Amino acid sequence: MKPRTCSSFNQHPSSLGFLIRWQCNLVKDLLVDMDNRFNKVFPSFVPLYSEFSLGHRVIDIFPSHFSFHLFSKQKDDSFKTYIQQLDNLAIEFLSIPLHALVITDTNIKNNITTSISHMHIYNKPITKILHHAVSVISTEAKLFAIRCGINQATSHNVVSKIIVVTNSIHATKKIFDPMSHSYQIHASSILKELWTFFSCHQENLIEFWECPSHCNWALHKAVDKKTKSFNPISFFPYKVL
Repeated sequence: MKPRTCSSFNQHPSSLGFLIRWQCNLVKDLLVDMDNRFNKVFPSFVPLYSEFSLGHRVIDIFPSHFSFHLFSKQKDDSFKTYIQQLDNLAIEFLSIPLHALVITDTNIKNNITTSISHMHIYNKPITKILHHAVSVISTEAKLFAIRCGINQATSHNVVSKIIVVTNSIHATKKIFDPMSHSYQIHASSILKELWTFFSCHQENLIEFWECPSHCNWALHKAVDKKTKSFNPISFFPYKVL
């Protein structure tokens, strides 16, 4: 096999043109030349999701524009304080036109996942999104619900601060996880929305608040009750254990 050279553009570092004769003699099977234009591989590689590339990540450019608030279940006093914080947050947000309150929840029953997102904005009707999917794992469904809620909130140009209340804070952290994971299609979509949102004004913020279902916080309880009220009938064969 003789290394092929390409004079039309600079060679890719992994092209066959960089193989020495000893390396060529070791090759037993057909190799794909990285300089082959038909393979659509060029010296300047563009990642599939640029939001996860160094220098382009939200966590690098807008590190102070997002935050997480975790629920603590260690003491009764802290529990009551946290619920009071959520109450105060809701009262504040429902009285300021520039704020959006997004509440999400999911439930899986008979292999059918229900995702719900409610968005509250001052003096506007509640925006409700309901979605059903088959054979979807919980984390993916929760990210999808958050994705829908953020999409609705950022579509209002006057909104400068978004609060997302969810029962799964670990799912929200996947959004900003630079490591490769199976939820990047949703994470990438959310990051694009947030990139645009943060770029519009330096004071634009988003906060993620954890609210487990057993807290029975009024606004989240309404969403949680809605997800659990759906009684799907599976048309797929299954076995009762």
